[in-house]
Amino acid sequence: MTDPLFEVIDATWPAASVRQAGGFLIREGRGGGSRVSAASLIGRLEEADIDTAIAAQRSLGQEPKFMLRPGEDALDAALADRGFEAFDPVVILTADLAALPREVPPVTAFAHWPPLAIAREIWAENGIGAERQAIIERARGPKAVVLGRTRDRAAGAAFVALHDRTAMLHALVVAPEFRRLGLGRAIMAEACRWAHDAGATRMALVVTKANAAALALYRDIGLQPVCAYHYRREARP
Repeated sequence: MTDPLFEVIDATWPAASVRQAGGFLIREGRGGGSRVSAASLIGRLEEADIDTAIAAQRSLGQEPKFMLRPGEDALDAALADRGFEAFDPVVILTADLAALPREVPPVTAFAHWPPLAIAREIWAENGIGAERQAIIERARGPKAVVLGRTRDRAAGAAFVALHDRTAMLHALVVAPEFRRLGLGRAIMAEACRWAHDAGATRMALVVTKANAAALALYRDIGLQPVCAYHYRREARP
């Protein structure tokens, strides 16, 4: 059975559209990254369905990509046999909100909606462009942007949304010149405070295994790895 956290990911960081092709869910990403454009298995694995999924993705103008979740070893092996390369291994971390810090230092972070222009600017300057910001707009249900401030200026931003009493954090960025000043921790605390007030009981997030600094911060706060997955795409020259 697929971990319910994947439902939370899809709900809080939604694709532009989804449809079924054979035994796969096809996501239309519109340039928003792998998480909203990779196909995932939703039925019994049939070799012919892989071709169907590849064709469906190409019909959307997307590079064929697949999300490989725990227990999908057969699909992983089948794609490897086709020459699809693995990339972007990630970890899902989670914790009960009651165990996470919710005390926010004064004038360091505040949750709001809709996004302020300065939050959009910070995202755009730190790799969260218009295509990913469109994902934030698509998310339904309770949601908020957290703006972070340090040294008397806005310097960080994050997005948090709620699904089935789990809050998931996305798009946390801190401007490079303001890192290692505790701003990421303050943004996380404000996200936890907002999520608690919105009725969530659990916090979750996704981070690449390569992002050692973020992993260290999240684990230090109290989040623990509970699940991992990766993607495969056609090998690039």
